Amino acid sequence: MDRTAGWINGFLGVLIFSGSLPATRIAILDIDPMFLTMARAAIAGVLALALLAVFRQRLPDRGDLVSLGVVALGVVVGFPLLTALALRGMTSAHAIVFVGLLPLATALFAVLRGGERPRGLFWLFSIAGSAIVAGYALGQGGESSAYGDGLMLAAILVCGLGYAEGARLSRKLGGWQVICWALVLSLPLMLPLALLTQPASWEGIGWRALAGLAYVSLFSMLIGFVFWYRGLVQGGTAAVGQLQLLQPFFGLTLAALVAHEAVGWGMVATAAAVVLCVAGAKRFA
Repeated sequence: MDRTAGWINGFLGVLIFSGSLPATRIAILDIDPMFLTMARAAIAGVLALALLAVFRQRLPDRGDLVSLGVVALGVVVGFPLLTALALRGMTSAHAIVFVGLLPLATALFAVLRGGERPRGLFWLFSIAGSAIVAGYALGQGGESSAYGDGLMLAAILVCGLGYAEGARLSRKLGGWQVICWALVLSLPLMLPLALLTQPASWEGIGWRALAGLAYVSLFSMLIGFVFWYRGLVQGGTAAVGQLQLLQPFFGLTLAALVAHEAVGWGMVATAAAVVLCVAGAKRFA
């Protein structure tokens, strides 16, 4: 039952995260990426502090602070900042190449940091799913630069580490507690930086950019992780992490609904193939 619940919670987390890149692209049209990164972490940090206080959660042990720092570096600061900078000069189609590698990165760090040992066929399905996503994205074209590619690759690595480390720590502290403590740990730095980097005037910032900021602050930084870390603990980090292969397709669907972009049959067929890879990875994890 726990494994089934883990896949359900993981799916809900991925569904929420799927709106992150579209929301970020909308937000950086009017908001500087540096401020966006600091503001989303600061807003979520204040909310996390309130949650921990309301539910009277005990302080983490001193030995947990390093792991919480790794989580914060990966998912609170690293991934949001690196992707926001990369998306200024990269199409969403090209970014999917790297998002498609996130499940593989998460699985690798789950082995290195969490001690998980998936079976050989798991890796076959994981690599196949990543290759399918990357191949589809490359087929969509889109210009980029070595600088942007490097930023996205670094974002995937730090995010995969943050996911695996957070899942490992969630076994002790609880899923929502881990992301909340990571946000609170970052708050003394992120809040002052948000105030220092805020726009001189808010008049030129449209409601769409503000809505994007609100989404990444509330859903991408906090609510999504409540489901995600719980799912990783219940179903296994390497296994449930494969659900991230679906994230690019959910994201493009959201982009089609919000920005009226075309969704072709090629995307539908590719998504179906990815679903089969996820099912295979689940079977042999």
